[in-house]
Amino acid sequence: MIREIKTFLAIARCGSFAAAGNQIGLTQSAVSAQIKNLEETLGLRLFDRTGRSAYLNAAGLRALPLAEQILETFALMGQPESLSDYRGELRIGAIATVQTGLLPSVLLRLRHEAPGVAPKLVPGVSLNLLSQVDAGDIDLAVMIRPPFALPKELHAELIRQEPFVLIAPMDVEGDDPFQLLAEHPLVRYDRSSFGGRQVSHFLRKHRLEVRPGLELDELEAIVKMVESGLGVALVPKAGLWLEREPTVRILSLSNATFYRELMLVSRHSAQQLPLHQLFRRCLRGELSDEKAH
Repeated sequence: MIREIKTFLAIARCGSFAAAGNQIGLTQSAVSAQIKNLEETLGLRLFDRTGRSAYLNAAGLRALPLAEQILETFALMGQPESLSDYRGELRIGAIATVQTGLLPSVLLRLRHEAPGVAPKLVPGVSLNLLSQVDAGDIDLAVMIRPPFALPKELHAELIRQEPFVLIAPMDVEGDDPFQLLAEHPLVRYDRSSFGGRQVSHFLRKHRLEVRPGLELDELEAIVKMVESGLGVALVPKAGLWLEREPTVRILSLSNATFYRELMLVSRHSAQQLPLHQLFRRCLRGELSDEKAH
């Protein structure tokens, strides 16, 4: 019955039998047969069907969290006693600056503790990573705190805060970030991203009229554009560009400083899984070492 429960959850995520079949590698008729078997075993219908779409009815909505718990309990039954005996994949989502900054050291710790585990790194922007954790496509994600409440099934914990700074070309004079923002084109952090929304909020809060320039989401590329003389930018103080010799001027926003918050996001129901707990310990250990240095 475990495979039927997995299929039930796939349909709940995808919204149709056909889409669920594509995701889990089954034909639509096989999906239908599994759901028929599950519904007959439970003695109730779980979906209302409209055309090609399938919607959870009241019984299906009640069954959804219970089905997730059953799968997680089933997974715990197969957990070995020793971390060194663990095998399999841990799917970790991460934004670009985490991939190249914090994560490599964390993964080294994870390999030392559980050498049989194969981490799978899934890159992406925060919004996409959040959706993948919610859908169960990845196990956890290190991402920027979203500017809205998380779905109730998800848990988030603060990892660290990264201050935003103003960066300007080396030949640009002046130390007042507000004046530089007014006088030079803004190489803008993509407004649709979580970090870019923080920049937009900062500009509105301080009633700053900026000259339009480029708009992009990759921090390393933003730094390169500013270095080339295309304008100034508001960026979090994070990324590989900080490990090189300075190629741009970095100006503090002083009392106006705002922060990008990095979060570790996972499903509430998966928090007690041993590998999830191990990853958290490795992450906290690396953060403690960073503070010590």
